Amino acid sequence: MSGVRLLVMADTHVPKRARDLPVDLWAEVDRADVVLHAGDWVDVSLLDALEARSRRLVGCYGNNDGPALRARLPEVARVEIGGVRLAVVHETGDARGREARCAAAYPDVDVLVFGHSHIPWDSTTGTGLRLLNPGSPTDRRRQPYGTYLTATARDGELLDVVLHPLERVFR
Repeated sequence: MSGVRLLVMADTHVPKRARDLPVDLWAEVDRADVVLHAGDWVDVSLLDALEARSRRLVGCYGNNDGPALRARLPEVARVEIGGVRLAVVHETGDARGREARCAAAYPDVDVLVFGHSHIPWDSTTGTGLRLLNPGSPTDRRRQPYGTYLTATARDGELLDVVLHPLERVFR
């Protein structure tokens, strides 16, 4: 079995930071088996578009998401994919102490996907919890590029985790 192809994004801020997702990211949506979005959609139209185009969409709301998005999305989304237990949340607090705080808050999870900072993050806690932040494809902040992640979930393992830069953020 080849595994389940995951696309991981967060902090898209459409249409505030960009009119739409970059073309390269939409192409990844088409290739993915599951799209994970860690909040700050900003407008329900992107949720609708991703639901229509994704084979499967798992997402949560972020601090910039209003009542319409919060009515349709959880604060924390939990799912098992390819034997990997995942949680998707927007905020995890300050970078200092993040591993210990998240390991305590998510003891029953293998991978925690989060957003909010717009800064890519990939670390593993002492308990084995992997923390992933894909950055932002549309609002790079202090990063050289907008970014997103791809990975494969297979037989209880997260494999082939790749951070992808997007040179052209806005279109």
